[in-house]
Amino acid sequence: MLALSAQGILPRVDYAIFADTGWEPQAVYSHLDRLKREIAGPAGIPVLHVSSGNIRNDALDPDHRFASMPLYIRNKDGKPGMTRQCTGEYKIKPIKKKVRELLGYPYPTRIPRDVFVEQWVGISTDEFHRAKDSGVKYMRNRHPLIDMNWSRSDCVHYLTSLGLADTPKSSCLGCPFHGNAQWRHIRDSSPSEWEDVVAFDAAIRKGNARANATGNRLLGEAFLHRSRVPLSEAPIDHVTAAEWAALQQELDSSGPDAQELEQGVVDGCSPWACRGEMPKPAQHDFGLAS
Repeated sequence: MLALSAQGILPRVDYAIFADTGWEPQAVYSHLDRLKREIAGPAGIPVLHVSSGNIRNDALDPDHRFASMPLYIRNKDGKPGMTRQCTGEYKIKPIKKKVRELLGYPYPTRIPRDVFVEQWVGISTDEFHRAKDSGVKYMRNRHPLIDMNWSRSDCVHYLTSLGLADTPKSSCLGCPFHGNAQWRHIRDSSPSEWEDVVAFDAAIRKGNARANATGNRLLGEAFLHRSRVPLSEAPIDHVTAAEWAALQQELDSSGPDAQELEQGVVDGCSPWACRGEMPKPAQHDFGLAS
């Protein structure tokens, strides 16, 4: 959407917003720098960097209130479970705070009913069921890719035409919603980042440090991988039926460029569109939320 706006295909936005969880892959930060330099900068579009902290450090800090990551739980009786997710705390909350500041009504100042931003969220037609409202009156979500009837493949072709075929998806290194392909990608392409997520997985086995420090110890064990075994032992080399189907769809519809773009990077994270959420129904050209 940033490139579409910069090129004049979509209206020029006033701002683009990047919500940083503090634990993105280095490839995401490098790509963001490139977008600022090659796309946003020449078009005069400011890219604002917002954050609520470092989600990895917060999870391991007994003095920090922590919005739980969606960890996979193996309860004491052996039954599976899952904690709640963190998108609201580390993505949506800092974006709302920044939007309030841009409007001139920082919290807790009341925002007049007729003052709002139009916020673009990058969901394509393949995932229209993830499109939803912002939940507040001063932010009105719009989904330009759906309005343009653009599918994932259309986005891939467009990015490839701009020399951005290596675009990575934004998500925490240790996001439990990663599929096996993403875990393999981290392991095989970045040994230091793989070592980091394996160490984190081991460190959260009894839940987040804050809960343990306040006597709310997890009655079971927590894991990053859906198999509920340590990440270092998880069956990430298994190619699931869903992976095969997704890869075949990409190859059939988009060719090798799509395969390059999506290699090992299946699951991403976006405010108002976390893959872990249950689907929900769904002025200014102010900004993009990412």
